[in-house]
Amino acid sequence: MNSNDPLPSWSDGAAKQTVLEFVESVSQPGTSHVPAAERIATFDNDGTLWCEKPMPVQFDFILRRLSEMAQADAGLRGRQPWKAAYERNYGWFGTVITEHYAGNDTSVRTLLAGIFAAYEGTSVEEFEARSDAFLRTARHPTLGRGYLECVYVPMVELLGYLEANGFSNYIVSGGGRDFMRPVSQELYGIPRDRVIGSAATLQYTSDERGGTISHKPEGDYLDDGPQKPVRIWSRTGRRPLLAAGNSNGDIPMLDFTQHPDKPSLRLLVLHDDDRREFAYNGGAEQALEQAGKSGWTVVSMKDDFRTVFGAPLSDRSMETGAGVRDVADPRRRDNLTETARAP
Repeated sequence: MNSNDPLPSWSDGAAKQTVLEFVESVSQPGTSHVPAAERIATFDNDGTLWCEKPMPVQFDFILRRLSEMAQADAGLRGRQPWKAAYERNYGWFGTVITEHYAGNDTSVRTLLAGIFAAYEGTSVEEFEARSDAFLRTARHPTLGRGYLECVYVPMVELLGYLEANGFSNYIVSGGGRDFMRPVSQELYGIPRDRVIGSAATLQYTSDERGGTISHKPEGDYLDDGPQKPVRIWSRTGRRPLLAAGNSNGDIPMLDFTQHPDKPSLRLLVLHDDDRREFAYNGGAEQALEQAGKSGWTVVSMKDDFRTVFGAPLSDRSMETGAGVRDVADPRRRDNLTETARAP
């Protein structure tokens, strides 16, 4: 493997070459050069930067809270989403996601009502502490690794490569903004102020400790579909130069990433590797069709990723003293080996 390769976990092929040529063209002097201030890159999180199957990571976090509530209050056990959480009917939650990407948000609204009620009155600091503790201790149900070990090493390499070439990277996810913020810098090198995600409505209450910001039992916005371009513009005041996603909910963001006077790159991650991760295209059918029509670059996990995940932290900590940050920083990964999907 070439030690000077900025994307060593990517297989040599059309997708990798497209990325390298694009970044070089916009960052080096020439006719396609784009000023650094305009080099905005936006990335979906679930299924683009870390694993989203058999359910998004935050769903596990939420399910545990809903189940706790149903354990304490029998009256909730006959109502969704507490009913599904209490009965461990995870299929109901999968159906919610499938229906959402098919354009039916009836069940999504039911789920969101439960989520917002689950954290009513919780301060932003307490919510962040709970999220951080969960992410550092909970394990993926089938991959045999902690959730923080479920980031895609090739995509983290891409983030580092873009940053090294003057890009400002943003997370733009349907997941919760405040759920991702505690680990975004550590995992991806993306500071917390560049995390754009779904959010509950917040309120401020004055007190002798400098005031408290807490969650209200209602949503502010769901950062998915058409909301993604809106939130990107609201935060950055620019169209992205590069965007990456993996589902129908990312189509508006990817479509928004185009300019009449400068090049752009749209990446769509295809989950087609059932050996090292999961093979599925449910919820991405429209995105794949649009990719073919619009010339987006489809990144095959099976064909374009030499490595999917880094070695589990338990293995590395015993052998090398490595920590979570080593998964996210390709400069610290030189001696870390790939671990295939656990049997």
